[in-house]
Amino acid sequence: MIDKLEYLLALARERNFGRAAEQCGVTQPTFSAGIKQLEDILGVMLVQRTSRFLGFTAEGERVLDWARGIVADTRAMRQEVQTLKKGLAGHLKIAAIPTALAMVSALTTPYRARHPNVKFTILSRTSIEVLTMLDNLEVDAGLTYIDNEPLGRMRAVPLYYEQYRLLTSAESPFGNHDRVTWAEVAKIPLCLLTPDMQNRRIIDGLLHSAGGAAEPTLESNSMIVLFSHVRTGRWASVMPEKLAETLGLTERLRTIPIVEPDAIHQIGLVVPPREPMTTLVSALVAEARSLAKVLSQ
Repeated sequence: MIDKLEYLLALARERNFGRAAEQCGVTQPTFSAGIKQLEDILGVMLVQRTSRFLGFTAEGERVLDWARGIVADTRAMRQEVQTLKKGLAGHLKIAAIPTALAMVSALTTPYRARHPNVKFTILSRTSIEVLTMLDNLEVDAGLTYIDNEPLGRMRAVPLYYEQYRLLTSAESPFGNHDRVTWAEVAKIPLCLLTPDMQNRRIIDGLLHSAGGAAEPTLESNSMIVLFSHVRTGRWASVMPEKLAETLGLTERLRTIPIVEPDAIHQIGLVVPPREPMTTLVSALVAEARSLAKVLSQ
């Protein structure tokens, strides 16, 4: 039964029978037969299909919600039994928004020092993708904004506040100022994240409230791409203060506080609201709470 529920979750992620079967490590006929067996067991049609996947029925959507919980609980049980037997080990997957990627090491480094048998996969995703991947059990935890757009049912551990800086060279417009306003920033050609990123939506809103509009000369879904352009001294960007400090400033660059309004947004660790948590996630939440105390000092 559990393997059939895993099939259903894979289909929800991939929206395609072939790719879902490949993800589950079975042939497509075996996969399709498994979904049909689940429908027979439950006595309802779960999937709308012809020769391809068309979506879930209303009953399928409800079963999908149950499947997420049942599969998550099963994985947690197996993980806890293995931890009791061998100690904490396994594979922890974390999805983070681009502006928070540089802070992930502040969690994973002390975690690995305490639990050296745990491996990590870190993925860069939009805030919406972070929540979707958590829902679909594709990742164990996420780093994202926790105060700007709805988190749904997720549990959050606040970590730090994101404050914004104009990253530019001293020779560029406003580069010799001690602070700049959002209205002034609106006059500067910027390198910014792509519009699907929540950070970009925040910046667009702040520029709009100051009477301007974002008209970037370069867009990317990677903060490294933005930063590499800015460090040439010929581009400018708006970046969170902690990220700019982590990436490292050169002699040519300045990080200038942006005011009017003073914009602050909170970043946190988000995990599914399941009890009990898996042992891997529980240990990560403990690290997040310790880090939050350090960052608040």
